[in-house]
Amino acid sequence: MWCIGVVLTVLAGMPPDGAAQLEKVDALLPMLQRLAVDPELVRAVKAQNAKGASLASIRAEDDAWLATPALTPAKQRVLESAGARVLARHRATLGRKVAEIFAMDRRGALVGATRRTSDYWQGDEDKFRVPFNEGRVLKEKPFFDESSQAYVIQVSLPVREGRQVIGAITVGLSLLDL
Repeated sequence: MWCIGVVLTVLAGMPPDGAAQLEKVDALLPMLQRLAVDPELVRAVKAQNAKGASLASIRAEDDAWLATPALTPAKQRVLESAGARVLARHRATLGRKVAEIFAMDRRGALVGATRRTSDYWQGDEDKFRVPFNEGRVLKEKPFFDESSQAYVIQVSLPVREGRQVIGAITVGLSLLDL
């Protein structure tokens, strides 16, 4: 019987019409694609790419990131970076429907974020690999995101300079606020 209660609790928080919510996500894609080519965001991604951080140093940063949930100086730098400011401006324009946005460089390391992410290096995840390596949009399955305490669908897009993919962004859309 307790299983039924858990299922009902979970379903109570889900949008009543998942198909309609997904259509709303599709309707937002043109706006998200404009975000992915915002000149300020492109500059921020290019600047981080130009630093040439090694994968070993990125993974060490990721290990430090994962070691504590506290707001460390490294996490604060990501949240206050030029890339984060661009993302925050777009998040404000899009409103409550956006739970979070984060941008990644050519290796999958964070360039900026509107809220703390669970990890620094996204390079081993499809949210980075699909837009960066394949140059296409990835819409993941909806899930309950602990960090934002919302049912979200993450949409990841390539960040391009002209035709060249130089990074990626992920936008977490709150299904209950669409």
